[in-house]
Amino acid sequence: MTKSLRWVAPTTLTWILAALFLIPVLWFLLSSFKPGSELFTWPLRMFPEDWTLSGYRTAWERYDFQQYFLNTAVVAVVTTVFTVFVSACTGFALAKYHSRWVQGFFLCILATTMLPTEVIMPSTFSVILGLGLYNSLAGIIIPSIITATGIFMFRQFFTTVPDELLEAARIDGAGEFRIFFKLMLPIARPIIAVLAIFSFQWRWNDYIWPLLVLNDPEKYTLQLALRSIVGAENIDWSVLLGASVISLIPMVLLFLVFRRQIMNSDINSGLKD
Repeated sequence: MTKSLRWVAPTTLTWILAALFLIPVLWFLLSSFKPGSELFTWPLRMFPEDWTLSGYRTAWERYDFQQYFLNTAVVAVVTTVFTVFVSACTGFALAKYHSRWVQGFFLCILATTMLPTEVIMPSTFSVILGLGLYNSLAGIIIPSIITATGIFMFRQFFTTVPDELLEAARIDGAGEFRIFFKLMLPIARPIIAVLAIFSFQWRWNDYIWPLLVLNDPEKYTLQLALRSIVGAENIDWSVLLGASVISLIPMVLLFLVFRRQIMNSDINSGLKD
């Protein structure tokens, strides 16, 4: 009996904490189906009396959300693909090519993690202006491809792969590109999935950098579009809530698609000595 109680108390506490975290999310989701007249009525109600999709329709039609959605998807997908590929290549080189200069380069990459993003933004913005990428989606994508976090993840993973495995592949006649694409990338699938999720989330939710680079409303991303809905004096809360839910749909789908792969994969599954 005592042993059962030891399990019941933590389980009950976990469910209580989960409910506390879920209530605001549920309130936010249900409020998006309320007309504006019900959002601030007293007493407050969790469920709407008159269910409506007017907020979603207005956000999708009046504010040209199709274009914003497409712009954000292009930025997030293209950046994620290049980020994963560049991080994997760099991590492989840093892990398997032993040189004093390579290790020094790795330390320089790690040093960038100590700098706040705001410190790097002015110089990055100057480069974007010089390259003529201002007010373009390429100006958002290119500076976001290289991330020290992604390089570090791949480098640490590839160091767990024994060098003897690579030497055996070289003896069999495999070149460096074949070793990387046929041997190293397949066993790094858990890291690829994790970094892809992180990168996609970073780029989808990015606000500050697109705000600095983009000036044309037709090229706005979703986060800038959400900000444009907030007026100087009056805020159409029903539209803002509907637009916010729309912007979260890809994140929810991403979690549902990759949840099993991430939970069932061992990130440290690289072969070890």
